[in-house]
Amino acid sequence: MMDWTDRHCRYLHRQMSAHTLLYTEMVTSPALVRGRALHLLDHDPSENPVALQLGGSDPAELAEAARMGTQAGYDEINLNVGCPSDRVQSGAFGAVLMKDAALVARCVTAMRRAVDIEVTVKCRIGVDDQNPEEVLPEFLSRMVGAGVERVSVHARKAWLDGLSPKENRDIPPLDYPLVHRMKELFPNLHISLNGGVTTLEAAEAALDGGLDGVMIGRAAYHQPSEILCQADRRIFGKGTDTTPEEIILAMMPYIEAHLETGGKLASVTRHMLGLFAGRPGARIWRRVLSEGGHRAEAGTALVHEALEQAMTQSALASQARAV
Repeated sequence: MMDWTDRHCRYLHRQMSAHTLLYTEMVTSPALVRGRALHLLDHDPSENPVALQLGGSDPAELAEAARMGTQAGYDEINLNVGCPSDRVQSGAFGAVLMKDAALVARCVTAMRRAVDIEVTVKCRIGVDDQNPEEVLPEFLSRMVGAGVERVSVHARKAWLDGLSPKENRDIPPLDYPLVHRMKELFPNLHISLNGGVTTLEAAEAALDGGLDGVMIGRAAYHQPSEILCQADRRIFGKGTDTTPEEIILAMMPYIEAHLETGGKLASVTRHMLGLFAGRPGARIWRRVLSEGGHRAEAGTALVHEALEQAMTQSALASQARAV
């Protein structure tokens, strides 16, 4: 979710669900510690609960980055051992670390010693020619030994040699049964399923099957209303559903504050394009915001215009169905 789940995206998603745990895009420990890119830690307190996802492979550097995240007000520090991007491989972190569970354990140990909030891990079931049946239980055992109590498992291998990052999200087959077997093997470890979960029905099935949580990435971004607007009621048993119209109106003060500081409308609205996905009015909503959002004078009036046109289109579709 690099370049996607920035602070504007997370603020939007929090308006849809009060209880879902949100994650930052992956932030590298070198960028924070050596580059002093502290702006990468910016977030609104209303985003909480939110986890800072770190990428790195140096225990001392990750420990310092974790301290910085704690001081910035994050609720959890998550070490990414699942991202297969080229940038991650060249930096010797992300999914490539599945090949060195001992190093990951040292990283986690250093991070846990540095902070008083929870340190968690996101991983794959293996990489390249590794046998997940052998690699994953050994990896999880190392994590438990290092004091990790929660992991998110992307139920695909990552082929670092031969597949692009995009292909690694789709081509390697999913192995949900393996993740369920890991829960049986590690009953006291909180295990969340990641990968290929695109509906709340699938999330509910994973939870009913004995897993402790579900991490949803791209589906929650591209069809946020289908996932997040119902999550509090269906997954957490709290609150009521929200609607895209309510969310848009709730975002107006945030957008206005962003514009007043010199920000661009598109920086926020690019994350809102999928609010009507799968519903009448979705196309015109996207078109109005996409075509006008980058203009220098673009403001909340454009959002109101896009909403009005989307609602008009939805009403016409309803009338057509009634006829």
